[in-house]
Amino acid sequence: MGKLDGRVAFVTGAGRGIGAATALRLAEDGASVILADIDTEGCQQVLADIERIDAKGLIVQCNVADKAMVEAAFQQGVEHFGRLDILVNNAGVLRDNLLFKMSDDDWETVMNVHLRGAFLCSRAAQAYMVKQRYGRIVSLSSTSALGNRGQANYSTAKAGLQGLTRTLAIELGPFGITTNAVAPGFIDTEMTRATARRMGFDPQERIEAASKVIPVRRVGQPRDVANVICFLVSEESSYVNGQIIYVAGGPH
Repeated sequence: MGKLDGRVAFVTGAGRGIGAATALRLAEDGASVILADIDTEGCQQVLADIERIDAKGLIVQCNVADKAMVEAAFQQGVEHFGRLDILVNNAGVLRDNLLFKMSDDDWETVMNVHLRGAFLCSRAAQAYMVKQRYGRIVSLSSTSALGNRGQANYSTAKAGLQGLTRTLAIELGPFGITTNAVAPGFIDTEMTRATARRMGFDPQERIEAASKVIPVRRVGQPRDVANVICFLVSEESSYVNGQIIYVAGGPH
């Protein structure tokens, strides 16, 4: 018996990185998982991994910044599984640059995916959750919410997600819905490796350098974040609401 047996989860950006690890981790605990991504190719492997452990998954194409696509994806998922209990707002992109080099598109793309996306998905999810008077919403913030050079757009979006999380916790709590955020530090994903390469760094050297200053002396893995998300969407966390949990190998 898994602690999420009978629950249905909707995970955005489920095709790779933290999203993929979270989807699989939720399935291991018994949840059926709706794998949402703008590019569904990566979701195929995640679905195969989920089915390999005799769990259930469904792939839906979804651009989280597109209202019509979001509403259609949630409707498709609920029609397939019959309910919705968990939302993980994970979809994200990076468009790092110093402020004087940052284009309007760099700013708007990051805001749309992170902030507008979490808003649209949370609004769609709560419509189902309020009716059943139960739900769990977890959004992915970041230690960059505290400020980070070259990430005016990303830092602002991730800080905004913390405000959204706290507000939804107040509004939705009376309906049996908890809303929390996880704020990862340095996590070794293809996205962070691609960013390192784009900035002219060797990804492995960057990982080794970061490991020397992180108190636990290693960078994080997607599974580290997924484990915390699984706690926050379980019954064990029913009194945890409106919190930002930093998963960064040290205090922030």
